[in-house]
Amino acid sequence: MKIVNLECFVVPPRWLFLKIETDEGIAGWGEPIVEGKAHTVKAAVEELGDYLIGKDPMRIEDHWQMLYRSGFYRGGPILMSAIAGIDQALWDIKGKYFNAPVYELLGGACRDTVRVYSWIGGDRPVDVGIAAKEKLDAGFTAIKMNGTEELQYIDSYKKIDDVLERVSAIREVAGNDLDIGIDFHGRVHKPMAKILAKELEQFRPMFIEEPVLPENNEALREIARGTTIPIATGERMFSRWDFKQLLSDGYVDIIQPDLSHAGGITECRKIFVMAEAYDVAVAPHCPLGPIALAACLQVDAVSHNVFIQEQSLGIHYNRGNDLLDYIQDPTVFDYQDGFVKIPDGPGLGIAVNEDYVRKQAEVGHKWKNPVWRHKDGTIAEW
Repeated sequence: MKIVNLECFVVPPRWLFLKIETDEGIAGWGEPIVEGKAHTVKAAVEELGDYLIGKDPMRIEDHWQMLYRSGFYRGGPILMSAIAGIDQALWDIKGKYFNAPVYELLGGACRDTVRVYSWIGGDRPVDVGIAAKEKLDAGFTAIKMNGTEELQYIDSYKKIDDVLERVSAIREVAGNDLDIGIDFHGRVHKPMAKILAKELEQFRPMFIEEPVLPENNEALREIARGTTIPIATGERMFSRWDFKQLLSDGYVDIIQPDLSHAGGITECRKIFVMAEAYDVAVAPHCPLGPIALAACLQVDAVSHNVFIQEQSLGIHYNRGNDLLDYIQDPTVFDYQDGFVKIPDGPGLGIAVNEDYVRKQAEVGHKWKNPVWRHKDGTIAEW
């Protein structure tokens, strides 16, 4: 079997899909994307794809090593996301060839379902109490929210109070029946992160996410020493080498690699296993489309230290199209009592609606994240 074609589809709301075709008629799908840089990743996939034409798609590990190590400049969000989508599609092909879900090829499942959480509140969180009650009524047992708007290095306690008021509103309507992940989104610098982490303890959050930017991970030491809240990070880290220092430092409790950013199934499987050796939990990052989620669930199935999975159904970014629009059988992602079953169809376990993908690719998108500024005119972290 040989690879004969790679084709990318830029589809709304903000996604990029990849189809890899073989000469035996088996095709695989992947989701290589950096949110806001879809066309850049598409170009990277096409450049890397030149190395794959005529090659055996079954040699996934060799292809991964070649795509990563053959480049003198390697790593980073663009190249690793391109490799991630290719890797997902190759695993999809392999599973379809053997008529087995990917998790069977990775050693077999150690779980039947995985817990999922739902987003509330938007970029600038509002009405989170009402939204949290809606998710609780819909059967979710966990939610995640952006904790704060932009914060300066040193900012007012009024903004701290606003965060506490929002989280308190969730506890008032949902009690302790709903676990809360609070995403700092890298918007918070170390001085304010220390204050927030301490003040939020009263609400017993499930975790605080990216309390500082990943380039400032050394600050996690001081934050971790000042709080009992589990600390999560990792969505903007792209390989096992990026995670190596984070894990050995010992100040993180949950890592959040993204299977569409961090080298795909092959690399994230290795990262998850590294984390298990440090007694660190995994909550894969995935505010993306159905192919990315399907890939996550396949690795979740074989990963003992995964405790919850992000998913994008109803997320504020999904305007015009949502998670289920691009697959033939939306019931594959039915959520029950806050859990989802591991898809057990061949490959990634989903059937992509290719006709709809091609139709929406004619629409395309040029999604960009917002650009925020502080009152003094300086750029703020989004």
